[in-house]
Amino acid sequence: MKGNYQHIFTPLTVKNMTIKNRITMMPMGTNYGEQNGEMSFLHINYYEQRAKGGTGLIIVENASVDSPQGSNGTTQLRIDHDNYLPRLFKFCENIHRYGTCVAIQINHAGASAVSSRINMQPVSASDVPTKAGGDIPRPLTKDEILDIVKKYGQAAKRAQIAGFDAVEIHAGHSYLISQFLSPTTNKRTDEFGGSVENRTRFCRMVIEEVRKQVGPFFPIMLRLSADEMVEGGNTLEDTLKYLEYVQEEVDIFDVSCGLNSSIQYQIDANYMKDGWRSYMPRAVKEKFGKPCISMGNIRDPKVAEKILADGDADLIGMGRGLIADPEWVNKVATGHECDIRKCISCNIGCAGNRIGFNRPIRCTVNPSVLEGDTYRSQKVNKNCNVVVIGGGTAGLEAACTAAEVGCNTFLLEEKETLGGLAAEISKIPAKKRLADFPHYLEHRAVGLDNLYIFTGTQATPENIRKFHPNLIVNATGSGPLLPPINGLMDNIDKEGGNVYSILGMISHINDFPQDLEGKKVAVIGGGAVGLDVVEFFAARKADISIVEMMDQIGRDLDPVTKNDTRCMMKKHDVHQLTKTALLEVKADSFLVKGSEGEYELPFDYGFVCLGMRAKGQLYPQLLEAFADDDVEVINIGDSQRARRIIDGTMEGRNILYHLTQRGYLD
Repeated sequence: MKGNYQHIFTPLTVKNMTIKNRITMMPMGTNYGEQNGEMSFLHINYYEQRAKGGTGLIIVENASVDSPQGSNGTTQLRIDHDNYLPRLFKFCENIHRYGTCVAIQINHAGASAVSSRINMQPVSASDVPTKAGGDIPRPLTKDEILDIVKKYGQAAKRAQIAGFDAVEIHAGHSYLISQFLSPTTNKRTDEFGGSVENRTRFCRMVIEEVRKQVGPFFPIMLRLSADEMVEGGNTLEDTLKYLEYVQEEVDIFDVSCGLNSSIQYQIDANYMKDGWRSYMPRAVKEKFGKPCISMGNIRDPKVAEKILADGDADLIGMGRGLIADPEWVNKVATGHECDIRKCISCNIGCAGNRIGFNRPIRCTVNPSVLEGDTYRSQKVNKNCNVVVIGGGTAGLEAACTAAEVGCNTFLLEEKETLGGLAAEISKIPAKKRLADFPHYLEHRAVGLDNLYIFTGTQATPENIRKFHPNLIVNATGSGPLLPPINGLMDNIDKEGGNVYSILGMISHINDFPQDLEGKKVAVIGGGAVGLDVVEFFAARKADISIVEMMDQIGRDLDPVTKNDTRCMMKKHDVHQLTKTALLEVKADSFLVKGSEGEYELPFDYGFVCLGMRAKGQLYPQLLEAFADDDVEVINIGDSQRARRIIDGTMEGRNILYHLTQRGYLD
């Protein structure tokens, strides 16, 4: 099937590096590093899975050239001392055995460092923080700048010694070099500030020092924010101008975009189309004639092939897509595109964990980020019947996993369709990418001969007993939380009424006018569900109010979605009513209470989105019904407690633990 994707599978030679195909794994922080900054064996397992999967070039996440001052994470890699070489050398050996090339990104965080982590004031071009609420840095002196330049060169030489095929200098995304390049953060008046030539001086010096250290044949890559996507920042046209001063010794441009304050463009929000950024590398390539990397929600191999065929870029950058499915390249090469587990760009397990909570990365759709799908080599050692109740994402993951290790698996779903809440939410236009996950699970399920699916089937203890279960998985999901508020049950989701739950809204999603200018929309609940409603109606120009009891709207969102939501609400003048409670639901208004007392909030369309509530009524019935049998009953996903898809996916895969505990797996 490589013939269908001839551009993807055409090798590329740059200096003394030949990449076997055009798929490049982007550098993404993982929080897998050791506390001392050394690469861990978790790292090696993680990257090795992507090399096994056929990736042509892996760019390892950013490594600090100057710690602690230049560190940007709790367990960031370091490359500022020779003692990190042995583990890095071992890593390169492991990756190279798969025919994969490997580069490492070297970086200084500058003002993106956090003072509480580095125990000092961060440094930068000027005293301007890189984001709202960030630490105020101190400007670097000229001598300090020259010292950091040398440290970049020393780090690049270590990368070469360790066996890396190339080195990438990070000059984007609000890190130190970016802070010098961007007029939003560089307010200097000396030779490192002011004019374009001056603002590029630090970057140019770094590149020149790196070239001096690695020699003429070792590829140097430069990652840049081609369009900073912020007011007063560098536009694509500005970038094309400043690259004239730094491009001479650069062999590959890694063309990204965005800064900290526009992170939804840097780490693409889920509604952005596959390959939406490809015009940026095309512009860089056309001007400088050098290989460029394009990225931006690229999940579909047809989109990747077209970007290459059209000449927009020479390499396709995939980050989260390879977290979700390390076998992406192999599946495309062998004609199994329909088996790809596509990233849904939810940013919860990756950016949310790492940036939001300093946790190691995980993935909503891939519960085996580190070890891969190695469990499939296991088989049960005796007959085992598994009954799964509920065909949402948690239930489907549990059913597929059980069947893949040889269990006779029976999935009972009361609706006529599978996919659960994820399939429903994906009917909202901006959430359509979410549908890729239930579609993948359904496709995976259909291909398993020992998985029997019964839709439109009520799961009662009597029905379940017919399958002679050894293990029962309750995955009945959740529904809208509807507390006992005066008037709520009388008005919500009534035919012809104007008050909706999230599921009521979705069932009428094609009935709402495209232009709602002058119409009032009121949303109760400032969590993810309520904000989905706000996003939908903001695009229709409605006059929107959102009510939240807490002091902050979207407080539990991942950093990417949170920033995107903040920008969206500002753009559309959404009225944000925090510390405000719902007292009563009426046919065309909500009675609420805020700091100024009680008042009516009139609407043409009202939505009560107070979150979701577990539909766990069946679980205690099953425990009682099978109490005298040698049957284990487990409760997973939202039917245990309404949470995120990632939790249900992990718990679905965790059926392997229960099978092992009961002696079915060795």
